[in-house]
Amino acid sequence: MSNNRVHVYVLSGFLGSGKTTLLTKAIDYFTEAGRKPAVIMNEIGEVNLDGQLIANEVPMSELLGGCICCSSRGDLGTALNELVTGEQPDLIFVESTGIANPMEVIDEITDASLLLPIELSAIITVVDAPQLLELNRTSRGKTFRLMRDQIRCANLLLLNKTDLLQESTLQEVHELVREWNPYAEMHYTVFSQIDIKLIEDMHTGESGRAVEQVDTNDEAQPHSHEHHHSHNHVMAYTHFFERAVDSNAFEEFVSKLPREVYRAKGILSFSDTSSRFLFQYAYREMDFVKITPKGDVPDVAVFIGENFAKDAIRAELLRLEAMPASGQNNEQEQVNPQQ
Repeated sequence: MSNNRVHVYVLSGFLGSGKTTLLTKAIDYFTEAGRKPAVIMNEIGEVNLDGQLIANEVPMSELLGGCICCSSRGDLGTALNELVTGEQPDLIFVESTGIANPMEVIDEITDASLLLPIELSAIITVVDAPQLLELNRTSRGKTFRLMRDQIRCANLLLLNKTDLLQESTLQEVHELVREWNPYAEMHYTVFSQIDIKLIEDMHTGESGRAVEQVDTNDEAQPHSHEHHHSHNHVMAYTHFFERAVDSNAFEEFVSKLPREVYRAKGILSFSDTSSRFLFQYAYREMDFVKITPKGDVPDVAVFIGENFAKDAIRAELLRLEAMPASGQNNEQEQVNPQQ
C-alpha cells in the first residue's frame, strides 16, 4: 500500500538558506528519471517569485500571503488534494516559507494522509551555516529559536554555504546543529549541491532516519503549539513598481538595506537595461539573473525581515522611481547579468 502512495517531501529552512536551489535540482533529477514531481510553494509575500524558477511543465500550487502554519493553515490540505487528484504526481515537494515551524507543516500533511494516498517521506532542512553562526554569537532571539526548531524536526540536514566558513567556525556550527539534532543525516553543501538520490532513498529507510522518529514532545519542541506566535516578529513588505528604476541606484539601495532585512527578492525592469531580472538578496549578498517571466508578472519586490521600517523602504523605492530615467543601454547592462 505504501508503494502506491505519493511521497511528500518538506523543504524547510530559514529565509535565504537555499531551499529553492535544492528544489530545482531535485525536480531536474526526478524528471530525468521519468518520475512526475509536483510542488506546493508557500510565500509570506503576495507574489510567488521563487516559482518563476520552476519549469512550466511541473504542476505547482501556490499558497501566498501568509505562512502555512498560521494564516494559510488548512490550505495545505486542499492543495495536496488538488494535486493528488488532478495531476497524479509520483511525489510532491512542499517548500514552506522560511519562517514556518515544520511541526505545523507535519501536522497538516499527516492529517491529510488520513484521507489521501500520500505519505510524508522526509523533512529536509537547509541550514544557512554563516547565518546560524552569526545568530549564535550575537543575538539568540526568536529567529535563532525558529532555526533551532527547523533543525530539530529534520531527518536530513544540509549545512549550506560551508565555503563561506573557516574550518574552526564550521566545526562550531556543526557542534551546535548536532546538539539540537544528533540523529539526522547531515551533509556539508555549497549551493545546496547533494546527490539527490539521498532524498529519493529517504522513504525506503536507506538514508537518514524515519520521519516517525521526529521527537514531538513539548520539551523538545517548546514552540510546537504556538503557531500563532512563533514568528510574529517576522514581517514582509511587497512593493509593486509603477516604473522602471536605475540599476545602479537600485543596487546601491539594496547594499544599504538595514540588517533587520534578512531576505529580499523580486522581478524588475531597469531603465538602463533591455532585460528583466530576477534579483535575490540574503544577508548582505545580492545576485541578479536575466529572466523572461512566466505569465503576466509585474515589476515587484518583496522584503522580509525582523521588525524593520516598512515606510522607510517604501519611501526610498518611491524616490528611485521618481529619479529621471538614464536611458536604455542595450549593449552594456549594468547589473551583473548571469545567463
